[in-house]
Amino acid sequence: MAPFTAAPHQDVLVLLFQVALLLLAARAMGELAQRLGQPSVVGEILAGIVLGPSLLSGFFPGLGEWIVPQTDLQGYLLEVVAMIGAIFLLLITGLETDLALIRRHARTAIGVSGGGIMMTFASGFLLGQYLPDFLLADPDERLVFSLFVATAMAISAIPVIAKVLMDLNLMRRDIGQTIIAAGMSDDTIGWILLSIVAGLAAGEVVTAGTVAQAIGSVLAFLVVSFTVGRWLVKRLLDYVQDEVVSADRLVTLVVVMTLLWGAISQALNLEAVLGAFVMGVLFGQMPRLPEAVHQKLITVSLGIFTPVFFAVAGLKVDVGALLTPQLFMITLLVIAVATMGKVAGTYLGARLIGRREHWTALSFGAGLNARGAMEIIIATIGLSLGILSQDMFSIIVIMAMATSLMAPPALRWVLRHVVPEEQELERLRREEIAAGSVIAKIHRVLLPVRRRPAGDHVHSIEAHVLDRMSDHHPLSVTLFNVAEPGGRLQSLDFLNRLSDRFRDVELVRKVVQSTNTTRTILDEAEKDYNLMIMGATEARPGAKTLFHPMVDTLVRMAPCPTMVVKGDIVVGRWPPRRILVPTNGSLASRNAAEVGFALAAQGEEVLILNVVPEQENPYRFRPDDEAREVRMTAAWQIVGELEKLGRAHGVRVSGSVESGPDPETVILDLTESRGVDLIIMGTAVRPGSERLFLGPRIESILREATCPVVVLNA
Repeated sequence: MAPFTAAPHQDVLVLLFQVALLLLAARAMGELAQRLGQPSVVGEILAGIVLGPSLLSGFFPGLGEWIVPQTDLQGYLLEVVAMIGAIFLLLITGLETDLALIRRHARTAIGVSGGGIMMTFASGFLLGQYLPDFLLADPDERLVFSLFVATAMAISAIPVIAKVLMDLNLMRRDIGQTIIAAGMSDDTIGWILLSIVAGLAAGEVVTAGTVAQAIGSVLAFLVVSFTVGRWLVKRLLDYVQDEVVSADRLVTLVVVMTLLWGAISQALNLEAVLGAFVMGVLFGQMPRLPEAVHQKLITVSLGIFTPVFFAVAGLKVDVGALLTPQLFMITLLVIAVATMGKVAGTYLGARLIGRREHWTALSFGAGLNARGAMEIIIATIGLSLGILSQDMFSIIVIMAMATSLMAPPALRWVLRHVVPEEQELERLRREEIAAGSVIAKIHRVLLPVRRRPAGDHVHSIEAHVLDRMSDHHPLSVTLFNVAEPGGRLQSLDFLNRLSDRFRDVELVRKVVQSTNTTRTILDEAEKDYNLMIMGATEARPGAKTLFHPMVDTLVRMAPCPTMVVKGDIVVGRWPPRRILVPTNGSLASRNAAEVGFALAAQGEEVLILNVVPEQENPYRFRPDDEAREVRMTAAWQIVGELEKLGRAHGVRVSGSVESGPDPETVILDLTESRGVDLIIMGTAVRPGSERLFLGPRIESILREATCPVVVLNA
């Protein structure tokens, strides 16, 4: 075995200079491209072209020796850095793949994706059969070359498409979502096709058996990934999130699993980027993965490695070699075939299968024609596998850039003729109003539970609240019980029985043996939870605590927002048909209203109440009548804002402004007169004393209400 040695000093020096220069140039050109209204990927590729043999290195060979690798080892070192960039890019793409989105727009997305894939694949294959032999790395492998060109034509580029849609403010439009869904489908099918072609390129003879083996490898890899792989990801995520305390532990887990899955796909003669993409999809489906992990990965990928990858791709392009009349015409032909195939295929699919009107169908082709990132990856793979010649690699990169440049103006032009439906406009208004909702930030919930006497229904209330919240986005709920030493089995049995009450959430059951229950729960709450929900049903007449000594301490000291459920289910009044949310215009009461709207999404009514106390005129400079009018006007504005927000959520809302001796009296009276089944109140408590203090009004309502009360401390 050869000894493990470092690369020669000069090669390491050249690598460091190359990476530094390529990263700087790529980010600078990417910034310039964005300022000119183009995706940053275009500028990043142009940076490599400017630095490479096309311009700078070609005109100044002495400088080019420091920019373009001069030996095999220098090339390998730079290629490894670029490959890491490609793996990170596909990981991010997988994380952003929304399978639910694909399902919602399935009919149109299938039509658009299927039409675009079939038309471009067929036209690309036909083109590959007639291109000159000198564009093939091996003229005897015409079939593999044609299949590779067809695959390169068929695929789209989700990162470029997403950037274009964001720049044009189309990401949340129906057209934008359908384009993304179809692009996800394109990418998935494209990587399968690429893996098959790469498998064929590694073999000696193309037969029905080798094709079947290649397809079988891809299918087996995908099946194992979405069964065993999904199970493994979930278990590892649970373990690392709950048991490991190191900083950025989840970022490390995602990267390790991505590289491992890339290695497995590479070992199967598939491409490592397919494994990275699949692992990104698997982690993207885990509700308990914090958004902060995603953001850190984006920072590392888009801020460092991915720009270097695109710049290296541009570095391999020699535009000067394409300026001969023959190659120039072939380049134009490739761009034309790729564009016409994608536009025609998506248009026919949208019209015939999706049943969309003319301009909308045309917009799909305008968006999906952008190839950018994925095309560069495919071209790089084709070059490394010996399928493409250097000239054909350059042609495909130029085609990728040209189609990416065409997408923004083409979409702008087509969308001038597309009239959005009223339903879509209403949805967009609803999303704009609901932006910043406290509910949208909740993904992982801690639910500490105790073994309670028979007949206690507080867990049913908690389950109902969480099930309704999960209707808006996936939730991961940890049922957590602190058991006395030796009581682990009884606690696990209790949690298993309790699990039947939770239907639509991802459940994790966890038992910890400890004699310090409060400290144990607080330690658990430190582990990336967005909400802790607790029940407090014990009646404690004359007690100095508000809920229960332990619950009070947890609300005061919790590192995350808390929700306390107090009260019991009243027969005939649960699930709640009428929910009361008192408001004084504060952010805390708005958060409570958001929870109410989430619970009332299936036809229940939310009552928004503002109470103007009957007291002496607080305005010394205003007459009594004028002061009362000012206060009532402000109260109605507060109520009206939440009514508007509720209707934007599609909820039945009624607002009311009442006057009375004090707010708590009015709230309790209205609860009885209007048949309120649930009261939701918001607070913003900080640990300022040894006692949980929410104010006399909230405490009075908690003690005297005849229906369950939920207190949200966000």
